[in-house]
Amino acid sequence: MIYDKYNFTVPNPKMIRLIMDTDAKNEADDQYAIVHALLSPKFDNRGFIAAHFGDWLSQSSMEDSYEEIAKILDLMQIPDNHLIFKGAPRALADETTPIPSAGAELIIKEAMSNDPRPLFVTFLGPLTDMASALLMEPRIADRLTVIWIGGGAYPAGEPEYNLWNDIHAANVVFKSKVPVWQVPKNVYQRVMVSMAELEYRVKPHGELGNYLFEQLVEFGHTEAAINTAIRTGECWCLGDSPAVGLLLCDHEYHYDWLPAPEFTADMRYIHERNNRPIRVYKDVNSRFILEDFFIKLAMFTEKQRASIMRSR
Repeated sequence: MIYDKYNFTVPNPKMIRLIMDTDAKNEADDQYAIVHALLSPKFDNRGFIAAHFGDWLSQSSMEDSYEEIAKILDLMQIPDNHLIFKGAPRALADETTPIPSAGAELIIKEAMSNDPRPLFVTFLGPLTDMASALLMEPRIADRLTVIWIGGGAYPAGEPEYNLWNDIHAANVVFKSKVPVWQVPKNVYQRVMVSMAELEYRVKPHGELGNYLFEQLVEFGHTEAAINTAIRTGECWCLGDSPAVGLLLCDHEYHYDWLPAPEFTADMRYIHERNNRPIRVYKDVNSRFILEDFFIKLAMFTEKQRASIMRSR
């Protein structure tokens, strides 16, 4: 699915295929990244995979994510047309046993297709579905690029939520040959925005904008949010948005090439010098990412309103 309602076009050689794997109901920022991806004409959105986010918030977290993705598409008046796929309902039990799912099959299908456009698979939560796809079909390793929002700060590592939800899967992916762009915790947390700005620049834009803002406000009053120091009541981290922004502008000079680490049970890095290099981001241009989202949302809802007026 390509949204191209702009007065500019993206040259065909610059187009990419995108799959987004998202734990969309875990909190309140995945929704912004989903909308941003859908409104970016550089992407042929091949599918959205509903990811689990453990069981401490919900016993049906993957199903919850599936329903949330469907809600976003409905608010955008986009028929899902087989755009939503269910991922694994839980983390891997070990590093050798995949969890087959429609989401893992989608990754394999797109990777093994003859489509010459580059394939990127972005992960806003755990790497379970990517690890499962690699274990099911190892040949995909050199046919796609993974972007992962996850892992602790370098060089030592630290507890980090997306990693915590499937350490085995992270090890499968990082030990493989698949190209990886990693956005660790200390980098994705730089995408900060004030609640006042969200009220001013998101909420007024139709049912979609109102929902994006109100669901974030609602989550901000949950115990999980209140117990998180980074959420002060006046600001929010849209930490999943670099998964989109780095594909719109890859932020040259904002990353290092480092040997892929492995992960201990307490989420520390083990630096294996013989592992293949991965791209580890050390900074992102948060204003570029946020401004692009705000403008695309405003333009989209203006076109929606104009369409409604013409149909009357």
